[in-house]
Amino acid sequence: MKLGLASDHRGFKLKELIKEELQKEGYELVDFGTNSEESTDYPDYAFPLGEAVAKKELDFGIAICGSGIGISIACNKVKGIRCAKVDSLEDVIATRNDNDANIIAFGEKMPIEKAINMVHTFISMPCSMEEKHVRRRNKIKEYEEQ
Repeated sequence: MKLGLASDHRGFKLKELIKEELQKEGYELVDFGTNSEESTDYPDYAFPLGEAVAKKELDFGIAICGSGIGISIACNKVKGIRCAKVDSLEDVIATRNDNDANIIAFGEKMPIEKAINMVHTFISMPCSMEEKHVRRRNKIKEYEEQ
């Protein structure tokens, strides 16, 4: 499985911890940056991550900024991306099952153990093919195509 990671300066430490853990587990990773705690702008990293996920060059993405909100908004500007800022395992389950999210976003204060558990759940969970969820996802895709 091939995963992408992106963060701004505030998410850098958590990104590096997640990357280290996932590398130990043998995942193929693409790091879109940033590469330090020097101040940066999250869209500069969110857009390339989103484009790679949308083009199916990656299976999933993980995005991190101070709150997780800004980078998730930026990721969602890329056509074909369904990024959700998650705070709990319940959020992860809902966004994969119902929304078929392809990127998750964390805030910088997410504990590493919790983040890793959430990533594992996110990348291993199939999305629901229940009619109501498919119908809702299709409405989003149709709107996006306009």
